Amino acid sequence: MILGIGTDLANIDRIAGVLDRFGDRFRNRVFTVAEQSKAERRRETAATYAKRWAAKEACSKALGTGLRMGIAWRDMAVTNLRTGQPVMQVTGWAAERLAAMTPPGHEAVIHVSLTDDHPWAQAFVVIEARPLP
Repeated sequence: MILGIGTDLANIDRIAGVLDRFGDRFRNRVFTVAEQSKAERRRETAATYAKRWAAKEACSKALGTGLRMGIAWRDMAVTNLRTGQPVMQVTGWAAERLAAMTPPGHEAVIHVSLTDDHPWAQAFVVIEARPLP
């Protein structure tokens, strides 16, 4: 069963400007160390950050809160499986919200899709509840 859906569109040039203007202050406020490491290794650094920004916005929408009610940017983190598939990990208040949304006898799975085509980066998040075996 679907618990939540969220999508977001981010302008890569806007994120590049924020990175230029605020640098580490912005990076450290919004992105985990792992996300920063991934982005800084990429040729398209700003696009990588923009996709992750959009994913966090989309995840907060799928959680039904947006970025309010105590959710923090770093409570949501995008990593990648060895195959390259993006996955969302939640901690803190985001994890508490996810647990509260998940019906008894189910586990929550967060599906993430990311794409970019300059100047846009887009993310789509679906939160699914699967019955436990």
